[in-house]
Amino acid sequence: MSFASEELRARSTLEDAEETAGTSRDSARWYAVQVASGCEKRVKTNLEQRIQTLDVADRILQVEIPQTPAVKIRKDGSRQTSEEKVFPGYVLVKMAMDDESWQVVKNTPNVINFVGAEQKRRYGRGRGHVKPMPLSHSEVERIFKQAREQEPIVKVDMAVGDKIIVLSGPFKDFEGEVIEVSPERSKLKALLSIFGRDTPVELEFNQVEKQG
Repeated sequence: MSFASEELRARSTLEDAEETAGTSRDSARWYAVQVASGCEKRVKTNLEQRIQTLDVADRILQVEIPQTPAVKIRKDGSRQTSEEKVFPGYVLVKMAMDDESWQVVKNTPNVINFVGAEQKRRYGRGRGHVKPMPLSHSEVERIFKQAREQEPIVKVDMAVGDKIIVLSGPFKDFEGEVIEVSPERSKLKALLSIFGRDTPVELEFNQVEKQG
């Protein structure tokens, strides 16, 4: 066989491979994958490593954990920025579904299953298998838009009904019960027993401590 025909065959093989990869990318859809609670980041890291090791990057294109910004207000009034998962217990994977890519995801440690329609067994006992169902384009757009545009979630370790003691200010050492929490203002209202009567008083978060 001549050098020219060898080069032509190699080029043809390369073009076929590129066409197949292009087809895989074009057919890729987003799937929701249920994972063990609290293991979202671990699954993402492990799956991304497996994608490279098992050489399926042309079919499993992206692994995401949609998150929104959050601000946690500590007892001393300081603020700590963090990320809040939009769907705790789930990871989103953009992939071209086939037997091999399905196995790569399904066999990743701490992955429970794809979200989809359960297919009953034709015979025998026990549950059938789940047929993965891709998310619609509108669902995907909504999820990522929510993660991108949502205002930061303000969280505070204080809730209505909590018992508190006042640490500073004119009501120092008074005890009471929280009746309203305003995270955006870093304040709360509590009923304090003043002269034998329950009186609502507004306090800063850093003025009180939760009891019990």
